[in-house]
Amino acid sequence: MSDTMESFEGPLLDQPYTEGDEARLSAPEAAGPTPAPGNRLPIAGSLAVRAEAWRLVKRNRQSLAWVMVFYAAAAVTGLVGPYIIGRLVDTVSGGTTMSAVTGLSLVLLGAVVAQAFLQRFASYRSMVLGEKVFADLREEFMGDVTSLPLSTVERAGTGDLLSRTTNDVEALSHAVRFGVPRLLVALVTLALTLAAAFVVSPLLGLGLLVSAPFIAPVTRWYLKRSGPAYQREHAAYGTIDGTISEAADGALTVDALSLGPQRIGRTRAAIREAFEAERYTLWLRSMLFPVTELALWLPAVVVVLWGGWLVSVHSASAGEVAAVALYSVSLTEPVNTLILWLDELQFGAASLARIVGVKEVPADRTVSGESPRGSRISVRNVTFAYRAGRNVLHGVDLELVPGERLAMVGPSGAGKSTLGRLIAGINPPSAGSVTVGGVPLVDLAVEELRREVALVTQEHHVFVGTLADNLRLGKEDAGDQELLEALRDVGAEPWFQALPDGLETELGSGGHALTPAQAQELALARLVLADPHTLVLDEATSLIDPQAARSVEQSLGAVLSGRTVVAIAHRLHTAHDADRVAVVEDGRITELGSHDELLALNGSYAALWRSWRSE
Repeated sequence: MSDTMESFEGPLLDQPYTEGDEARLSAPEAAGPTPAPGNRLPIAGSLAVRAEAWRLVKRNRQSLAWVMVFYAAAAVTGLVGPYIIGRLVDTVSGGTTMSAVTGLSLVLLGAVVAQAFLQRFASYRSMVLGEKVFADLREEFMGDVTSLPLSTVERAGTGDLLSRTTNDVEALSHAVRFGVPRLLVALVTLALTLAAAFVVSPLLGLGLLVSAPFIAPVTRWYLKRSGPAYQREHAAYGTIDGTISEAADGALTVDALSLGPQRIGRTRAAIREAFEAERYTLWLRSMLFPVTELALWLPAVVVVLWGGWLVSVHSASAGEVAAVALYSVSLTEPVNTLILWLDELQFGAASLARIVGVKEVPADRTVSGESPRGSRISVRNVTFAYRAGRNVLHGVDLELVPGERLAMVGPSGAGKSTLGRLIAGINPPSAGSVTVGGVPLVDLAVEELRREVALVTQEHHVFVGTLADNLRLGKEDAGDQELLEALRDVGAEPWFQALPDGLETELGSGGHALTPAQAQELALARLVLADPHTLVLDEATSLIDPQAARSVEQSLGAVLSGRTVVAIAHRLHTAHDADRVAVVEDGRITELGSHDELLALNGSYAALWRSWRSE
């Protein structure tokens, strides 16, 4: 910790902001989407954020109208108190009876009780509305996230997306549940209080406006800078999340390659970036709040002094001065709330911009509407690069025979997984074409593509929910009998029979835990239900112990019959059982043929086979 803090000494903590700092950190927010730095996901512009907010208002306008009505009623009853007190001052000053004082006091008591009741009911309705709006937003956001092109998600990395699904969703949740209702209360109370003061005495009401020349400019100055600043702060959080999570996921690699100092340096840089961004937003608040706090008490002073003079010249009564002075004091709470929650809503708006930005991710394919004529997959003169100028694949040609089992082998980093991803339609080729039935894979809609070809990786996921819910990710309308048959096909029946509640057994966090082999069989059962004609298995059993992996592969034999299977092999017994073997080296297919043919060739495959057999 001390080492980390040392990196923040000097200019970060000791020097004030300069014009250059402010220009760098408070660039005006663009109306259109902000281009994402590096590979981060885009951030929606102000027009898109306002459009999204207006869409939510229109969708919930009836509920919002009732909330406004109840808050207005509560604010009106709250204005009765100062008015009654002013009447009491004038009545007592002019001479009155006990019954008159008692009557006014009862009216005051009734107003307080009515205000409490209306305020409670209005708060309840606004909280319900906030929960509904946030629930809709969260569901839409998760739908947008799960619909993102996989290639985009992988380029963006885990940090940015993780930050949006956690920090940004939480910040927006806070703003929707608490900020919007309290802002509505403040606006309604402010408007009605000013109106009531002018009704009591127009001359005295002018005194309530003296703080506006101080509050308006500083608030405008703040709002102009805080939106972009909060967006940079959120982006910095995403950098920290990604840096730390990636270092944790690759901890063994970091240790093996002695990359600890580099990872520590990158983490410190990410923390420094977040520190600087948050320090700037704190500085903005330190300029806003003191000025507004001082300005809020000016009306009370002015009303008392101005009112004293008006009383002396018989232009106002002492009761009117008392009532308007109380109104001026009561204005401090709604104005304070308004400014405070404007700041919180700026934070929430920055989160909304990042959440809406997920919707603006462009599709990675243009659907042509053509239908494949057959199930034959062809790879023709394909070149691919994750980064421009750094090709991973070089002029690859491959024709998959429908129904065959092709194994791809080769050293790590040779391009096997990349070629598998292109065959599965995950990424479009940089040059050349990958087609199914004569139609480029990237010209198919994702739903249609997954009916043609599917990718199974070594990363298998068990989601929170029942076993049936997990299986129906492969086929939404599958009946219980179909689910049971899929489990039986992949050899999962032994462990399925032992589950306490069968298909209704809860899995995932807090539920029944599956072994890695069982989780992989669950993933394969989903594929059986999806029923694509071509499967790409990217070392799908490499994380399972050899005995269990062999069992899974044997159980798949009958299931995969009649389907085209591309198996990226980690264990060479997969290649031994395949119809053909493709050896991938340095982004090229250097050998192609059956197991026996390649052994007879005595090339790279034969060397791999001999090395594997001797282990």
